[in-house]
Amino acid sequence: MFEVRTDERTQVVDVTDRVAEKVSDDVESGICTVFVRHTTAGVVLQEAESGLLDDIEAFVAGLAPSDGDYRHDRIDDNADAHLRATVLGESVSVPVEDGELALGTWQSVLFVECDGPRTRRVDVTVMS
Repeated sequence: MFEVRTDERTQVVDVTDRVAEKVSDDVESGICTVFVRHTTAGVVLQEAESGLLDDIEAFVAGLAPSDGDYRHDRIDDNADAHLRATVLGESVSVPVEDGELALGTWQSVLFVECDGPRTRRVDVTVMS
């Protein structure tokens, strides 16, 4: 487990290195699951190129307008964040080979905040 702190309402944070630190060198073959325990944040596998990170933030922000007429806003005023996170998903699984994440050439593990700024918990489970 580790925490991610964000400064913006919608923000993408590359957490690949922090996830990789949780994988033990003695895991020859297995699976690593990255899970966020939040309904207004998500985690995805994607390229961590700075322009694309900006594009992802803009895309996510556009998934549900913040000024929409949402029933949930009568309670928390963050229905747009819940809807965005629903599309993203709360977990990803990555194969582990020889003690390392077996990501594709351009793949990174990205945490996506939809209701920031906040401090979030990211759980990492490795099964061999």
